[in-house]
Amino acid sequence: MTESAATGGGDVTERLLGHPLELRRREVSAGAGVSLLSARRFWHALGFPVVDTDDELFTVADQEALASVAALVREGLLDETTALSLTRAFARSTDRLAGWQSQLVAEAVEARLDSEGDAPVLASGGAPGAAAGAAETRAVPGHETAVEVAERLAVLADRLEPLLVYAWRRHLSATVSRLLADADPEAYGLTKMRSVGFADLVSFTALVRRLSERDLARLVSRFEALSADVITAHGGRLIKTVGDEVLFTTVTAAPAAAIALDLVDAMTADDLLPQLRVGMARGPIVSRLGDVFGTTVNRAARLTAVAGSGAVLVDAPMARDLASLSGFELDEQRRRQLRGVGTVVPSLLRRAPASGRRVPRDPVT
Repeated sequence: MTESAATGGGDVTERLLGHPLELRRREVSAGAGVSLLSARRFWHALGFPVVDTDDELFTVADQEALASVAALVREGLLDETTALSLTRAFARSTDRLAGWQSQLVAEAVEARLDSEGDAPVLASGGAPGAAAGAAETRAVPGHETAVEVAERLAVLADRLEPLLVYAWRRHLSATVSRLLADADPEAYGLTKMRSVGFADLVSFTALVRRLSERDLARLVSRFEALSADVITAHGGRLIKTVGDEVLFTTVTAAPAAAIALDLVDAMTADDLLPQLRVGMARGPIVSRLGDVFGTTVNRAARLTAVAGSGAVLVDAPMARDLASLSGFELDEQRRRQLRGVGTVVPSLLRRAPASGRRVPRDPVT
């Protein structure tokens, strides 16, 4: 059974689930009208270990969710393989979302406790009287923080759930719009063309060795927040962030160029963050499970690796698209041999002096 914390408001696990744990696995499968094997597959697709005990570990919500997926298959809307794949997609996304949101609340709680001079006990075993600064290096929240986070999330869950559904529907609408635009033969034929940008923080490895875990977490959070703000402001799509790196795409070249230059400026102006370097390429991509792949993506990544601090390098196709646009300057660089990519002639991208012309956003986001 999932470990839960008991607070004055009742059992946190049942409050978060919204229903009491009162059903056994066989009751859930029978109530949903599916075999025990199908129920196990669904549960496993959600990312949870298979339950072999007959304890009361499930709620009516588990039964309703299983029944709804089974109905999609029975009604012919989805085959079983696709239904399970969609379930895995929900599971992977919401697992990361739950961890992310819990961490944000924990950081807010710890910041308040620290400001009150009442830092939580170290999860590693340190005592309240430990050396000054020890709390700055803890890897996980202390007990006091964990209990307060659990209570806060139990209170917030019902308020946040409608926002989750709203955000999903909005992103689903945007995704379908991109799908329809890509399918238009008047656009790029049968090829999905994108401008792809990779950006990473310079000398990040040295920072990891120098900063405490809390300061490093603050730096990464700041980097992710600034990157997301800049990318979405120009209508770009943030594909993923991985520590010191961010990957984004746009449909056309101009918004990608504006994003890259604004990212460099934003990091330069921020006292907390080191310099940034960006590599960009334009061409066909392959989309899978919310990520992007292909030679164009690899080329952008390799260009980032050879870009100087505070510099933006673009490949030849990207440079051709930008050459006719005002607001940008391109300085062709020497020919380079990039590992796994081949020969590339990159150009250094700069903002044109006294450029006040607004760069257009992507028509479809």
